[in-house]
Amino acid sequence: MTSTAHTPPAHAPLVDSTVALLVKGYGWLPDLRRRAGEAEAVPVRVLGRRAVALHGPRAVPFFYDEHNVRREGALPGPVLDTLFGRGAVHTLDGGAHRERKALFLALLKDPERIKDLTERAQGAWDRAESRWAGQERAVLFDEAARVLTRAVHDWGGIPLADHEEADTARDLVAMVDGFAAVGPRHLRALKARRRQEERLAPLIEEIRTAGVPSGQATVLQAVAAHRDADGEQLDTRTAAVELLNVIRPTVAVTWFVTFAAHALHRWPHHRGPLAEEEAYSTAFAQEVRRFYPFAPFTAGLAATDTHWDEVPVPEGTLVLFDLYGHNHDPALWADPYLFDPARFTGPAARTAPDAMIPQGGGDPATGHRCPGEDITVALLAALTPRLARLPHSVPDQDLSIPLHRVPTRPRSGYVMADIDPARHSTGKAARG
Repeated sequence: MTSTAHTPPAHAPLVDSTVALLVKGYGWLPDLRRRAGEAEAVPVRVLGRRAVALHGPRAVPFFYDEHNVRREGALPGPVLDTLFGRGAVHTLDGGAHRERKALFLALLKDPERIKDLTERAQGAWDRAESRWAGQERAVLFDEAARVLTRAVHDWGGIPLADHEEADTARDLVAMVDGFAAVGPRHLRALKARRRQEERLAPLIEEIRTAGVPSGQATVLQAVAAHRDADGEQLDTRTAAVELLNVIRPTVAVTWFVTFAAHALHRWPHHRGPLAEEEAYSTAFAQEVRRFYPFAPFTAGLAATDTHWDEVPVPEGTLVLFDLYGHNHDPALWADPYLFDPARFTGPAARTAPDAMIPQGGGDPATGHRCPGEDITVALLAALTPRLARLPHSVPDQDLSIPLHRVPTRPRSGYVMADIDPARHSTGKAARG
């Protein structure tokens, strides 16, 4: 949908919506659309820039086509300094992006590697259960982060001493938790990234000094050895950034594990089939990803003068794609605010790729869809049956999920008490 020379200048509201974004969080773009009559393209001004917010499956191929929307220069500095890192694959376009993305595809889309990671996560969970049994209470959010931190380090061939596990998990969580925040959360994220880049950089140098052995490399070895489109190895800091871009998103599955616990507590009838039916665990994982809020939207910059649905989008315009609204659109999902894993069983399981986009849309091989999506589903499908079978009680706590907070989660982190792995249940609900 490229514009002609007669395209009029883009119109954007004079009032900046940044404060509304901070106040409404996940509801910001859906609210804009409602006030615009459910339009699929809404001009807006945010962060002092004119922008266009897009919605709907028709807009997915447009947004994820680098000829229309580029990523270079699109991400604000605070997001790069906390979540992704400077020089990360998320900031590249064209051949440079495809060459760097190939590294992640090889590591994160290989079924054997995915199977190895999920088995390590299951083993780490089983060992953690023994620790939980000795505690009066355990916060699932914190404990799941430790489980996933241990699993991804062991899987990736990345050294991590036992005494470093809890602190490393907190840093990896902080990088995600603070990317869209201001104040203390953002400062924690900045410090966490600095510590983790400083921890990983010497490991990259050690691998390069020792040389990468022949055969299948570990994640650490593959990142250390990677050469970009120019034939050069990544500088040490950028290599540490990209190693974190394998580790950090894996640990971010913590949010989904905690949302899964929330779903099981709120709708305990899912415990039985989840604990007993392997296929149901994948459907449950997909519905957790669709139903619960994770990323509110994603962003890029118009690569050229273009337009969408008669809304002009001049080159350099900030282009937003509404992920949360998309995954709760009644035109795409019947009863979208009903938690129903049956959407992903039987014939319904063949959902169009552009309908299910909690981790981005388009082709992961050529575009900016998350290459770790299969890992997210596999980890959730592997761990949630264990959660469903784990005997525990749920003491009084605040399990509300504030939509103004990005990224959000149950306020309490899902506190578990009376944990007794020796009494493993078969689909029995946790005691409230």
